[in-house]
Amino acid sequence: MRTRPLVPALALVTPLLTPSAVARQDAPPPPPAEDEVEDVLVVTPNQTATPSQEVPWSLEVVPAELLQERNHRIWALALRDVPGILVQQTGYGQASPYIRGFTGFQNLALVDSVRLNNSVFRSGPNQYWNTIDSWNVDRLEVVKGPASVLWGSDSLGGTVNVLTRTPFAWETGLGFRTEARWASAESSYQQRIESSITNQEDTGVLVGVTWKNFGDLEGGREVGLQPGTGYDEFDADVKLEHYLEDGSQLTIAHQRVRQDDVPRTHKTVNGLDWEGLSVGNELRRDLDQERDLTYVQLRSQDAFGVFDSSTTSLSHHRQAERRDRTKSSGAEEAQGFTVETLGFFQHFTLGSALGTWTMGVDAYRDSVSSFLDKGAAQQPKDDIQGPVADDSSYLTAGLFAEDRMQVTERLDLTVGARLNHAAVDAGQVLDPVTETATSIEQDWQSLVGSARFGYDLDGPAVRLFGGVSQGFRAPNLSDLTRLDSARSNEFEVAAPDLEPEFTTSWEVGLKQRTATRSAQVALFYTQIEDGIVRIPTGATNPDGDVVVSKANVGDGYVWGLEAGLSQRVGSALEVFGNATWMEGYQDTFPTSEPVLARETITRLMPLSVMAGTRWTHPASRHWIELVFRYAAKADRLNTSDERDSSRIPPGGTPAYMVADLHTGWRLSDDLQLLVGIDNLADEDYRIHGSGLNQPGRNFYVTLSMGF
Repeated sequence: MRTRPLVPALALVTPLLTPSAVARQDAPPPPPAEDEVEDVLVVTPNQTATPSQEVPWSLEVVPAELLQERNHRIWALALRDVPGILVQQTGYGQASPYIRGFTGFQNLALVDSVRLNNSVFRSGPNQYWNTIDSWNVDRLEVVKGPASVLWGSDSLGGTVNVLTRTPFAWETGLGFRTEARWASAESSYQQRIESSITNQEDTGVLVGVTWKNFGDLEGGREVGLQPGTGYDEFDADVKLEHYLEDGSQLTIAHQRVRQDDVPRTHKTVNGLDWEGLSVGNELRRDLDQERDLTYVQLRSQDAFGVFDSSTTSLSHHRQAERRDRTKSSGAEEAQGFTVETLGFFQHFTLGSALGTWTMGVDAYRDSVSSFLDKGAAQQPKDDIQGPVADDSSYLTAGLFAEDRMQVTERLDLTVGARLNHAAVDAGQVLDPVTETATSIEQDWQSLVGSARFGYDLDGPAVRLFGGVSQGFRAPNLSDLTRLDSARSNEFEVAAPDLEPEFTTSWEVGLKQRTATRSAQVALFYTQIEDGIVRIPTGATNPDGDVVVSKANVGDGYVWGLEAGLSQRVGSALEVFGNATWMEGYQDTFPTSEPVLARETITRLMPLSVMAGTRWTHPASRHWIELVFRYAAKADRLNTSDERDSSRIPPGGTPAYMVADLHTGWRLSDDLQLLVGIDNLADEDYRIHGSGLNQPGRNFYVTLSMGF
C-alpha cells in the first residue's frame, strides 16, 4: 500500500492536485512544465465538478495533508490560514470560524454535501463544527460570501463543505494504515486506524476509528498551564462506494463522534486573568457532544433520460448535547437536547442552448427534545424546556435553479434563484413574562437570487470574477426559544416574533493560475438587513446575569479586502502568504433603552497576515516549511464585546506574531514522519474573542504507516 505524497503549500490558495488524484500515483509527480497549468475540480460552488479557476467565487481548497503538516489539531483550525476567516475558540474543544464577519449559525457547514447545521445551533461562536473528525477529512472546500441559492438558509458569510475520505484513495485489494500524533503544549495524543478493501476499482469499503486524548493546555511562558481545559474523544466511520456499469456511483456512509466533558473554561474558576480578563465563578461547566450521521447518495448519468446527471441523497443526522454545571454555591444543574434530522436532496444538471443548468429540491426536518434538571432545587417551571423548546419540530425546504451561460469566448454569467420555506412548531416554551408554558408555530418564505460573472483576461490563467449574491437565515429554534447563558454575564430568553435576516454581497476579484503561481485577490461589501442581534431587556436573573433577548434590528454592513499568493521560485523553493483587512458596523440597542446605535460588528477580525516559505527536496522525500502569523490589536469593540470580559481583555485583544517550523520525511512509500515546533518564541496570545490562550511552544510528531 502507498501513503499519500506530500502536497505543496501552493495547494493552500487553490491546489494544483487533489489528494485523491495524487494518492494513487507510483511516485510524487514532477513539477509541471512551464506552460502546463493543472487545476482541481470542486463541487461546492455549483454542485457539479468544475475547475476551481472557472468558478466565479472566492474559493479556497484545503487538502487533508495541510491539517497534519501544519499541526491543526481540529480541522476547522486549518481555516485560520484562509484569508477572510478568523477562527475563534471559546474552549479547547471548540472552533467557530468567522467568515467575512459572520460566525456560528450564520455560516453553513456541510459534510459530504449534507447539512451539519440544524435548528438548535446557537448564535455566536459554537462548538458544533468540531464534531467532525479531522482524521476523516479528505479536503475542505470553502466558498466565501452568501451561497443560499444552492444551499439554503444560514449561508450568510460562507459555506464550508467537508469532503471525507474515500476507499479509492488507496490501492486495490486490502490496505491498512495507522496514524499517530503527539503534541507537547497541547498535552495531546491522537491515533487513527484505518482499513480499506477495494475490488477492481468498482467497489470499495473504508473503515476507520480515531482516539483522541487532550490534556490541559499549556500556554506561553507567562500563562503556563491552563487547568480545566482537556477532554477525550472517540470517533468511528465507515464508507462504501460502488460504481455501477452505467457510470453511476452509490455511496453509503456512517459517521460517529463522541466527546466527553469538553470544558467551557472561561466561565469557571479556572479561567485566566491574563491582560485583565475577569475570571468566572462556576466550579464546573462541561459539555458532552454526540453526533451520528448516516447517508445514502446516488450520483447518476443520463438521469431519467432527460438530465445529464443527478444526485440523490437521503440522510439521518442525530446530534445530542448534555451540559453539566456546578455553580459557585455548589448547586448542580444538567441540561441538554437531542436533535433527529431527516434530510433529502435531489439535484440535477442539464446542458441546453441556454447554458448549463443546475437545479433541485431539498428538505431537512428536525425533531427536538430538550431537558433541564436542577435536582432537588427543581421548580415546576424547569420542567417546561431545556436550553431550547421541548417537543418541537423545525422544517427547512427549498427549490432552486441556476444557469451558467457562456456569453462570449471570454465571458460567462451564472444566474440563479431559490424559493425557501421554513416552519417551526415549538411545543413546550417557557414564557419569560408569565413563567408558564406556551407554544410557537410560525413559518416563513424567502426568495433570494445570485448573479456572478467570470471573464478571462489572459486566457484561462488570469480571470476576473465577481457579482452579487443574496443570503438569508430563517430564525431557528435557538433564536426563538433559547433559555440559557449567552456571553459573559448574560442570560438569553425567548424571542418568538423574529423574522429572517438577509445579506446582499457585492464582490469583485482576480484569480491567476500558472505552473509556478497561484494568486487570488477579492474586494467585498456585504449589506445586512433585519439582522438578528441580542439586546438587553433591563432585567437580571437570580444569578445576577443580564437578561437578553433578540430582535431584527441589526441593519449594517461589512466590507474588506483579501489577498493570497503562492509563488514557486526555481524547482525546490516556494513562498506564500495572505492578508485580510475588514471593517463592519451594525445597529443594536446597547442598553435596555429604546435607542438604536450603530456599533462595530461583534468580534471584528483585525488586520491579519500569514507568510511563509517552503523548500522541497527534488525527489520530494523531504520538505521544510517556516510560517509566520500576525494579527493586529483587536480594539474595535462594540458594547457586547466590552461586556464579554472573560474572553476579551479591557481595550481589546493584544496583537501577536508567532512563527511555526514544520518538516516532513517520506522514509519509504509506506512510512511518513512529520515533526514541528509551533510558537517558536513561546508567546502568550489568543485569537480574538476566544475563551483561552493558544498553545505556547509546542513540539509535535506525527507518524503515518501503511501497508
